[in-house]
Amino acid sequence: MSFLKSLFGGKKAPEDGAPKETAQLEHNGFLIRATPYKTGGEYQTAGTIEKTIGGEMKIHKFVRAEKHPSEQGATDFALTKGRQIIDQLGDRLFD
Repeated sequence: MSFLKSLFGGKKAPEDGAPKETAQLEHNGFLIRATPYKTGGEYQTAGTIEKTIGGEMKIHKFVRAEKHPSEQGATDFALTKGRQIIDQLGDRLFD
C-alpha cells in the first residue's frame, strides 16, 4: 500500500528535504542567503536576497533550474546567481 501512496501523492521521498541556509554573503548592501534543497538525489539552486529599504526588510526568493550533485555546489552557485541578480536589478528587484 505504501507504494501506491508514494505513486499517487503520498509523502515525499525520504531523501528530499526542505531548504536550509547553507551560506550567506553581503554584496553591494544586499544579503544573499543560499538555501539549496535536496530533490530527486540532487540539490536545487535556491536562495533569498534581502535588503532593508525605508526601515522595512525586503526579501526576494529565487529558485533556478540548475541542480547539483553536492550541497556545496548548489550553495556556491546560489551565491553566484544572487550576485548576478543584484548586479542586474539592484533595488528594482523589490518593485
